[in-house]
Amino acid sequence: MASDTAFEKPITIAHVLSQMQKHAYVLPAIQREFVWSASQVCDLFDSLMRGYPIGSFLFWRVEGERVRDYVYYDFIRKYHQKTARHCPKLALARGSDVTAILDGQQRITALNIGLRGSYAAKLPRLWWNNPDAFPEKKLYLDLCSGPSVNSMMKYRFRFLTPDEAAPEASAKAPGKRVWFLVKDILDINDGPDMLDYLLDHGYAKPRSAYRRLDRLHKVVHVDKPINYYLEKDQDLDKVLTIFIRTNKAGTPLSYSDMLLSIAVAQWRKRDAREEIHSLVDRLNEVGQGFGFSKDLVLKSGLVITNANDIRFRAANFNNVNMAALEDQWDNVSRSLLRATQLLADFGLSRHTLRATNVLIPVAYYLAHRKHDDRYVTSPSYQTDRKDLRFWVMRSLVKSGVWGSGLDTLLKSLCEALRDDTSQGFPTRRLESAMTRLGKSLRFEDEEIEDLAESDRNVFPLLALMYRDVNLTGECHVDHIFPKRRFTKHQLQKAGVSDDHIDEFIERRDRLPNLQLLEGPANLAKSDMLPRKWLEKRFPDRKAREAYMAFRDMHDLPERITEFLDFYEARRNRIEGQLRRLLGRDH
Repeated sequence: MASDTAFEKPITIAHVLSQMQKHAYVLPAIQREFVWSASQVCDLFDSLMRGYPIGSFLFWRVEGERVRDYVYYDFIRKYHQKTARHCPKLALARGSDVTAILDGQQRITALNIGLRGSYAAKLPRLWWNNPDAFPEKKLYLDLCSGPSVNSMMKYRFRFLTPDEAAPEASAKAPGKRVWFLVKDILDINDGPDMLDYLLDHGYAKPRSAYRRLDRLHKVVHVDKPINYYLEKDQDLDKVLTIFIRTNKAGTPLSYSDMLLSIAVAQWRKRDAREEIHSLVDRLNEVGQGFGFSKDLVLKSGLVITNANDIRFRAANFNNVNMAALEDQWDNVSRSLLRATQLLADFGLSRHTLRATNVLIPVAYYLAHRKHDDRYVTSPSYQTDRKDLRFWVMRSLVKSGVWGSGLDTLLKSLCEALRDDTSQGFPTRRLESAMTRLGKSLRFEDEEIEDLAESDRNVFPLLALMYRDVNLTGECHVDHIFPKRRFTKHQLQKAGVSDDHIDEFIERRDRLPNLQLLEGPANLAKSDMLPRKWLEKRFPDRKAREAYMAFRDMHDLPERITEFLDFYEARRNRIEGQLRRLLGRDH
């Protein structure tokens, strides 16, 4: 790295923003996504207001005649955790030089969002498919109040909606403004105009508000906190080396980000970054939504293209492997999408799939057998899908299958699939390969006893046992006796003796008190006791008894005081079911 004497003259934030707007400052395709949280953006602005150094930056000047040799992206301005996490691609004309940001993307993007854009993150306890879960918020500065006692920040920056930032009436300052929209500082002059602005807009404590607003103005327009080194070499290999070395600090690059950078630099006909990001988004929109990552897609690419070494190492992202991945990309992406649809049809989603790596052998099977979309829906493949589902669910239930030794397991499974000549899903061949690696899908008696009272990974267990439930829509793991009924106060009120309250609560979240229930039905059930809810949902006695029989809910009591007897009886029935499904003679 060059010495400090090679650094250019510092520049203002306002200058950086203007260069970004003109696309004179861009992101090279080797850069990762924006990953900062809203609180990190606020911390950056607080540091600037306090005059703290925010670190140096590394820029790369790309000469005009070389501009079209590379792929570039714009900076995110309106960040949305679900729909706008990726930087938009830029089409730059050959001619003028551009400056690519090699180190400092997160900080510069944070400045862009805070001063020109917005931040929309998912609210807690709301589903990802809820349109109200991602309110658009802009950055505000409290001009009138000091920081809270427990805050490390001197200045109160917050991302707020307009309603949250609206003036609040109080005894001290009825209807007076407190929050200032940070982006407005770009259009406000200092001096008297600033004070007039505060008075015209009805801010409380105009004197102290003026001091903070003046400080913000200086931070953006006067101070020069952007200290940067300008790399002028046009050799991409050198730039890649510098990029990887400098990005080891700050919010760490994931290894897949670095490998993606290498793939981006080596693909010739396609834009690797755009293709991979787009595929991840498409996969995660299937069914009720998944949480698959770039890592999984890159690993799947190595596996499906039959790379000799599928370990996540930079050496395996060489020219040969990347050329194969680019050539076979359509097959890789289609196989992953079909595999994801199968998992969704099995009822799995981001909330119920704990081991995402199970997607890889399913996708490999589809690719190797050259199955098209008919495999997912056609009745002619129904038996095959049933066998595949049974294998997937048992592998998810069995502890340790998808943990350590993943690469060895994947290679062994793929070899078994390649060697198989049967027509259907080769369950026995796969299980033999797994057994040789100490990952048998046979369950011992002790394991089954534990599973019958499990409070972890219960969805695949319930899906295995109760196949009459429609899993293709939104499906919840529901408490038969509602969770909210198991507080100490509620149990005492219901007549449960103090001696048994801890026992009730300890069993509340375990398998014998859980069932699968379609989303709308679960919402309608709320905290009703199960017997009352069933009588309302199934007025017909035979239909009600059939429902209980299918779910091992025989003799469902009317009162929660009889919960322990019901729990023990259902636990015994579940254990019997699991022995038939998972035991040595399954």
